[in-house]
Amino acid sequence: MNDATGFLVRHGPAVLFVWVLAEQLGLPIPALPALLAAGALTRSAGVNPLPALLAAMVASLLADTLWYAIGRRGGAKVMSFLCRVALEPDSCVRRTEDLFSRHGARSLLVAKFVPGLSTAAPPLAGIFRMRFSRFLLFNSIGALIWAGGMMLVGYLLGEQIEAIVTAIGRAGHLVGLVLAGLALYVLAKWVNRRRFLRKIRIARMRPEELKQRLDAGEEIVIVDLRSSLDFEAEPETIPGALRVAGEDLVNQHQRIPRDRDIILFCT
Repeated sequence: MNDATGFLVRHGPAVLFVWVLAEQLGLPIPALPALLAAGALTRSAGVNPLPALLAAMVASLLADTLWYAIGRRGGAKVMSFLCRVALEPDSCVRRTEDLFSRHGARSLLVAKFVPGLSTAAPPLAGIFRMRFSRFLLFNSIGALIWAGGMMLVGYLLGEQIEAIVTAIGRAGHLVGLVLAGLALYVLAKWVNRRRFLRKIRIARMRPEELKQRLDAGEEIVIVDLRSSLDFEAEPETIPGALRVAGEDLVNQHQRIPRDRDIILFCT
């Protein structure tokens, strides 16, 4: 048993707790490798899996409960903040809210397996006033499925995981190339988004400009495209706005007059 393995055997649950807590709080530190390693150690070193499983679940529940409380207090602004740092922020809120709208508390059972929804689901539960007891029940089951499932995969693939780790250690330069490629991908996504926003900036209107045109008596069609979940969370809207949920726009577009300027808003 080498020093690294010995350290993980002795302090594995504590390391896993900190690792999972950091990821669930939103830091870009994937917990999947740690969970797989915990499962692999169960097989190769005969480690009792229960302490590691409990550590991962408690860390996950602590972070999710904090996000639930923040969502309950902060409302829809929390989702805007979370998705502002995503690579696809324009679709982040809509995608996660649509899934949560269709499945409600059941989405918490699989949230941690869905990119984006893992961090967004707990504050969404708070935003839409899900009972805390119901949130805690479904979220606990979801954390058990996620942590237990990943550790089970690590247990079943223990030998393969050890071989992969050994190969990575021998080919450190390849790891550097992979990380560099990932960094370039993220940079490219960011540059493309900035270019897209620059192109459509001329079609955007500040709230102050819209108010000036309304005060001047201009005949403008204002369409509220917020999703049903957004509207339930904050039912206030611009006076006179036509309410058409974004997901229903294709079927209800005929309700929008074509003889006047049309102003759309979705946040």
